[in-house]
Parts: sequence; structure tokens; C-alpha cells
Amino acid sequence: MKRRLVPAVVLASCLLPAAAQAAPAPAPVKPAGPPGATLKIEVGHLERGKAPIFATVPVTGSLAPYASGQKVEVTFYLDGHKVLSRRVAVQKGKRGAGTFKASIILREDGKYAAAAKHVATPELGPASTMRKSWRVSFPALHTGQCDNVVKGFKSAMAKMGYVSGGGRCFDGRTGREVLAYRKVNGMAPTERAGKGLVKNVFGGRGGYKVKYPNAGEHAEVPLDKQVLVLSKGDKPFAIYPVSTGKPSTPTITGHYEFYRQEPGYNSEGMYYSFYWHNGYAVHGYHEVPDYAASHGCVRTFIADQPRIYDQINFGESIFVF
Repeated sequence: MKRRLVPAVVLASCLLPAAAQAAPAPAPVKPAGPPGATLKIEVGHLERGKAPIFATVPVTGSLAPYASGQKVEVTFYLDGHKVLSRRVAVQKGKRGAGTFKASIILREDGKYAAAAKHVATPELGPASTMRKSWRVSFPALHTGQCDNVVKGFKSAMAKMGYVSGGGRCFDGRTGREVLAYRKVNGMAPTERAGKGLVKNVFGGRGGYKVKYPNAGEHAEVPLDKQVLVLSKGDKPFAIYPVSTGKPSTPTITGHYEFYRQEPGYNSEGMYYSFYWHNGYAVHGYHEVPDYAASHGCVRTFIADQPRIYDQINFGESIFVF
């Protein structure tokens, strides 16, 4: 009897309605994420893809749709390297979008770029932009000009050893340093700072390459360039335009040491003389042409010589070549 009941029980269980069997668990419902975002930027104050040195370049942008409390990170680059990042608030704008702005002051030459990024929040999804780039334009500078461009120019000159003093004005000392720069770089010996020269200076190009970098603090007078260079090892810290000996009375070449000072004027009109071999000296003089014209000494401008006199030390080497 028991053997006959088993098939009947099995058959009965198979005939049960589907509702009586266990139903599969429903798939979990994913919560809806924040709405997608669209991010755009524009770079202002450009002319033919350039902005003037020391200009403030604005970057404005939009983030859509607008959601309260959002922030955007605006990053600025110079020659591919990150130089500045600003996290700015998004303000309510028109047509359902938010707006933001950031800016950068151009203090160096090179290729600049800007990009923006919005990190996802519960209210709004992530978004980012491509980099938008621009370059720098440079003006010519003139005697008497006073502004931040001149100040930046003088600072950039000083980094290469052409120390033209502080301040924001293009004065006589600045002009003489421009003359020294032009002499070092084989340019026409004038005090003119044209656009190309200004661009090169801001780009750190046109420095003097020291010939005797292992000589410690010393002086160099390359006769072909008609400049006096004061250097600490391989780094010039002062460069001055000079006039050396004319062909009939050439400046002696070689390695010497400074050994005697003579302050003020002497009977020959030499000003604050520092001697390095017999009667040869570095001294100021009322006339310093842009070519070799002295009786053998290294002539400097009267306005520069007291400073040079203080910068040179007894026993210091001078190389004339």
C-alpha cells in the first residue's frame, strides 16, 4: 500500500498551481543618478590668439543645467605645466544654465591654456572641457615709460645678470643694460628695446655664457662684445657696456688681478679707477662710445662706475680675451 501512495503524492505536488510555488525575487531598482551636465568655457581679451604680457586674461564659462551650490575648478597651464587652479562658485545665469569666471595675469612668455572641470555632486553629474590655448604678445619699450611691463622686463633682465635697478620706469640705467644685452647678443649697439628683444628677455633668452665658470667671483671682458661681466662662478650678477682699447692702443689680454683703487676723478678724467695691470684699469669716463675707443683701459659710464667700484674686490681675477 505504501509503495502505491508515493507516485500519487508526487503527482499531486506537480499539479499544484504556480501561485503556490516560490516566486523569484524582484530585481533591485537602481536609484536615479544626478542629471548630466554640460560645461563650456571661453577665453577673453585675445587678439588673433594672443594677449599682451601682464594682461589679465579672463575665462568665463557655463554649466547646464543650473543647480544651486555647484563649484567648478578652472585650471591654467603654461607650456603644458599646471601653474594655477581656481575653484569658483557657479552663479545662476540665463536659460537654465549657471555661469562662472576666473582669470590669470600673464607674467611670462609661453603657451598658456585653460580648462574647467565639474566633479559630480548629488544634484549634478560630472563634466569637463578641452584646453583652450593662447600665446603672449609683447610691446616695444621706450625711455620714460612707466608701467608693470617695464617692471617685469627689468626683473627678467636681472635674472640674466643685466641688473637695471628696481622700479617701474625705463630710465637711463635700463637703457644701458639694454645696450649691454644687445652687445652680448651681436645686435646693433643701441638702447632700443623692440618687441622681439622684449619677448626674448621675458623668455629668458639672451644671457651671457661665462667663459671661466670655475674662477669663483671674477670679472670677464670679452673684447668682441665690448662688455664687462661680473660673475660668481658661472652666474653673471652684473653686465655693463664698456669701451676698450682702440686698435692703436689695444687693451692687453690675459688673466690678471685687481690690486689698486683710486676713488673719485684723477688728472686724466678717470673716475673711480680699479687697476688690474700697471696703468690698465676699469674706470668711468665722460665718453663711452659703443665701440673700442680707449687708450687701453676698460671705460664704463660715469653713472655705473661707483657701483662697479664697490662690486669688485682686491685680488679678484679679471680675464680679458
